Amino acid sequence: MMQTTNNIIKQGHTKRKIRYLSVTTMLIVLTVITCGMMLLYGKTNYSLDTVIRVLGGEQIQGASFTISTLRLPRMLSGLLAGFAFGLAGNTFQTMLRNPLASPDIIGITSGSSVAAVFCILVLRMSGSGVSIAAVISGLVVSSIIYLLSKGSGFSGNRLILIGIGIQAMVNALVSFLLIKSSQHDVSGAFRWLSGSLNGMNMGDVPSLFIVVIIFGVIILCLTKYLQILELGDEFAITLGIKINLVRIMLILSSVFLIAFATAVTGPIAFVAFLSGPISSRLVGSGAPNVLASGLVGALLVLGADMIGQFVFSTRFPVGVVTGILGAPYMLFLLVCINRKGEA
Repeated sequence: MMQTTNNIIKQGHTKRKIRYLSVTTMLIVLTVITCGMMLLYGKTNYSLDTVIRVLGGEQIQGASFTISTLRLPRMLSGLLAGFAFGLAGNTFQTMLRNPLASPDIIGITSGSSVAAVFCILVLRMSGSGVSIAAVISGLVVSSIIYLLSKGSGFSGNRLILIGIGIQAMVNALVSFLLIKSSQHDVSGAFRWLSGSLNGMNMGDVPSLFIVVIIFGVIILCLTKYLQILELGDEFAITLGIKINLVRIMLILSSVFLIAFATAVTGPIAFVAFLSGPISSRLVGSGAPNVLASGLVGALLVLGADMIGQFVFSTRFPVGVVTGILGAPYMLFLLVCINRKGEA
């Protein structure tokens, strides 16, 4: 009997591992294909051979500028920002055990947005100055949300509620700035707020790449502890895990990812919200979906950008397309939670 039970457990573990590896490999392949399509297709289509030659450093009239200066920074920014949004969103949702605990719902993304809008509309800044302000503001707002939610003891539900309240306040401030500013300045702020890959350049890529590598690796290394935290604090304490230290490291890593990604591309709607649930359904229960959530986030951003560019007669920013995809899911999730009578 014991042998039979062990065999069943081993078979289940093997199936989950095979499914996880298959799904992760499939997502990597799809991401590579999507990245390639972004370099190949546009107003002017280029052959794969031409793209490879340009990326290898060869100068080809017309193609070198289009691929190296326009398409490559756009693709890399979308890839890195999408991965950052997906990874951070899944980390918050798993750690707080609530699918609504996404950074773009609990106010972290809005914290970066308000500083960027203030810099664009009031200080008339652009470029790296806006990005730096967005990162600092995102970190400050996140710290305020965490400190207010801590109280006598950390509470995930309290953090979500406080985050939603902070988001409402920050969004009101953004609306006030937009109303009080001139129409000429507002157009630039709206383009940033919609979340867009337009105008990306290679100067935006290195800092985001470094942040994704450093804090992405930290979250991947803490995946085991993240899965344990999902089972509850009592269970984690029983296993001897320093939950406060682990939680702070996960929150800081996720906030840095969100803040830098938002500073580069603007607040791309619902990518952080959708990536975790989609990746969880793909890899199945009991398997880590941290890496998969980052890949899903990258696919969402890259795919939505291509849809916004080529599917409609009018070109739409990537944030508009992801917003169209995410809003129905959020309504569906709220209805399901209401039916279950969950908090």
